[in-house]
Amino acid sequence: MKLIRFTAAAAMLALAAGAAYAAGTGQQGYFQIYNKTENHIATGFYTNEGDGWSENWLSEELGPGESARAEFSSDSGECEQLIQIGWLGDDGNEVMDEPISIDICETSNVYLDDNEISYD
Repeated sequence: MKLIRFTAAAAMLALAAGAAYAAGTGQQGYFQIYNKTENHIATGFYTNEGDGWSENWLSEELGPGESARAEFSSDSGECEQLIQIGWLGDDGNEVMDEPISIDICETSNVYLDDNEISYD
């Protein structure tokens, strides 16, 4: 099982790959991330709640068709977060998507598509 960790100030997120987890809601402290691309590998997941970007806490890549569960807990962290995804470029370097803002407390699913990141 993959274990991927990243933090943002007071929030802690942990991703464990696999579809065995049911989709949840941020209100329950977790949400699901789906790589819905056909050919792109996610190499980084970064968060920013207003005080700068976190380090890349992905310990393993998220390939096409894979999903991961993101869990977080915080007594004082911000629900509104900027997220940015890094992708494996043709030259082996990380290529960054434009950041988007999501409310992790209200999010159930994050979808990584070829030309956009969406959530519900």
